[in-house]
Amino acid sequence: MEKGSTEARLWPIGVISSVLKDRSEAPRQGSEGAPDAWLDVYPWAAEGLQGLEVGDEIIVITWFHQARRDVFLVHPRSDPRNPLTGVFATRSPDRPNPLGLHPVFVRAIEGNRLRIGPIEAIDGTPVVDIKPVLR
Repeated sequence: MEKGSTEARLWPIGVISSVLKDRSEAPRQGSEGAPDAWLDVYPWAAEGLQGLEVGDEIIVITWFHQARRDVFLVHPRSDPRNPLTGVFATRSPDRPNPLGLHPVFVRAIEGNRLRIGPIEAIDGTPVVDIKPVLR
């Protein structure tokens, strides 16, 4: 794999605590029956939660820590009846930079913890950012 000259670094700002413990348990998308989960924001980043309120719609950006990073072609939705497709045209978690985008609602705020959902991220998934949904 050839690397470019520009380096990118991510620092997790928190972690997902979920009843989903394994990739095989998780729905493909949050809207497909995913549960709510806790997003535990690390103390050093907690100040960034200021202004968030219960009921807000946010996008949680995760790092799919169990993803394969050497995959470029997949059968969409892991269905071999679907033709092989480039990962950039799919929502596959297996991809060179396995970032997950999760539109969720803030259900509760307890200090530096957010109850969010629905979210298909599994327990222990690092969170790299949170952004508001702008309409």
